[in-house]
Amino acid sequence: MNSVIETILNHRSQRSFLPRPLSEDQIKTIVESAQAASTSSFIQAYSIIGITDPGKKKALAELAGSQTYVEENGHLMVFCADLYRHTLIGELEGQDLEASLDSTEKFMVACIDAALAAQNAAIAAESMGLGICYIGGIRNNLPEVCKVLNTPDRVIPLFGMVFGYPDQVNDKKPRLPFEHVYMEDEYQQSKDRYLEQLKDYNRTTSEYYKERTGGKRSDTWTSQMAHMLSAGRRMYMKTFVQGKGLNKK
Repeated sequence: MNSVIETILNHRSQRSFLPRPLSEDQIKTIVESAQAASTSSFIQAYSIIGITDPGKKKALAELAGSQTYVEENGHLMVFCADLYRHTLIGELEGQDLEASLDSTEKFMVACIDAALAAQNAAIAAESMGLGICYIGGIRNNLPEVCKVLNTPDRVIPLFGMVFGYPDQVNDKKPRLPFEHVYMEDEYQQSKDRYLEQLKDYNRTTSEYYKERTGGKRSDTWTSQMAHMLSAGRRMYMKTFVQGKGLNKK
C-alpha cells in the first residue's frame, strides 16, 4: 500500500479546525489538483469559488443550516456545475449551442465534472495533513446562495468544501461491506442476500455509535436512511435548476 492509498483510506469528515488560514500556495495546489481530474470530452464544466469575505462565509454558514464549521475553518470553496462559459463559447464561435446546453446529459456532465474535481481537491488537501468536509447544506436555499455568490444562469452551486488544520480528529465511519458494493458482470439481485448484508452492516454501525458515544447512541444505518428518506428534502430543485437554464430537455 502506498501513501496515496493510505490517504484515501484514512478519510473522515472534519468539522473542527484550528484558527489558521490556508496559504495561497496551498489553495493554488488544491485547485490545480482539482483541475487535473478527468473531465468528460474536455468540457471542464465546473467552477470553484473560494470564499474569503467573512460576511459571505457567515451568510453561507447560516444558509447551510447554521453550521459553525462553514464559517470557522482555514478556507471555504464552493464547487459549481458551470455551463455559462459554454454559452459564451457559442457566441464566440457563432454557433447555436442552446439545445445541447439545455439537455439533461450536459447537466449530468457538469455535475460529474464538478464532483470529480472536488474529490481530487479533497485528496490533495488531506495529503497535506489538512482536514476537509463536504457541505451539501448550501442546497437548502440555492436562490439565496446564488445571490451571495452572484452566479449567472447555467451555473449551479452544488456543494461547498471546508479545509483546515484539524482541531480534533473524528472517528472513521465504517462503510458498507465490499461485497455489498462491488459486483461482477451484472447487478446482483438476491433480495435475501442484500437484506442479510444490510443487517450485518447495521450491527457494525450500531457498535460504532455505541463506542463513539459511550453507549448514548446505537442507531443503525438503515434506520438513519429510512428516517432521512421518509420526508422530501429540497424538493424545489428541479424547478430551480430548470429556471437557471439547465436540465430542461
